[in-house]
Amino acid sequence: MEHPYQPHVVYITLDRSRGALDAEYAAQLPAIKTLERLDLHPRVTFFIGENGSGKSTLLEAIAVADGFNAEGGTRNFNFDSRASHSDLSKWVRVGRSPRGRRRSDGFFLRAESFYNVASEIEKLGLVGLYSDRSYHEQSHGESFIDLMTNRLRGDGLYLFDEPEAALSPQRQLAFLVAMHELVERESQFIIATHSPIIMAYPNAWIYEFGPNGIQRVEYKETEHYRVTHAFLNRPEQTLRQLLGDDS
Repeated sequence: MEHPYQPHVVYITLDRSRGALDAEYAAQLPAIKTLERLDLHPRVTFFIGENGSGKSTLLEAIAVADGFNAEGGTRNFNFDSRASHSDLSKWVRVGRSPRGRRRSDGFFLRAESFYNVASEIEKLGLVGLYSDRSYHEQSHGESFIDLMTNRLRGDGLYLFDEPEAALSPQRQLAFLVAMHELVERESQFIIATHSPIIMAYPNAWIYEFGPNGIQRVEYKETEHYRVTHAFLNRPEQTLRQLLGDDS
């Protein structure tokens, strides 16, 4: 019997022998430039870092290399509203486990293009397979949680790019509950996020993308936790320092 937490994807590597990238910026990102191999947690792996650090670029490349549409959706989606993704996927090699080669579910969610995915779901007449009403009839946050609780079945690989963009703090807590239920159903998540709430999920691996490459860090070592914790403990003093208010 297979271990319930055997990952779908064990690791990814970059094979630069496949030629130069058209998206030269991706190859020059410090996190990408120094990357050879990245092992993934069997349940939840977080990519964190400043804007422009490459975390979403790598997540997207993993998704495309694994057969997902660049704008999001399942592996069966094949549409292109606007070709804006890099070709980093050309270098990415996905190290799947035997289970990962026959997984039953998967989804790539990009907050910035989920509207396009929702439109494609309607166009293909698949609304009933996803929800009892169109995602366009729900708020952004409602549709995200609806997707997780009604469409994602488990035993899958789920790649999420900045899901917190649509979620209030309370909805982020609901996201954690929904994610945990899917993890208990033998799912694996790779998530690029800025949210200190979401990245608090226990026993996950957190990879920080920075000027020195990609480093694995503990939750309370992240800048996201430290800045948020310091601000919430002393908001008035922090604001006075930031805004130069001596009153």
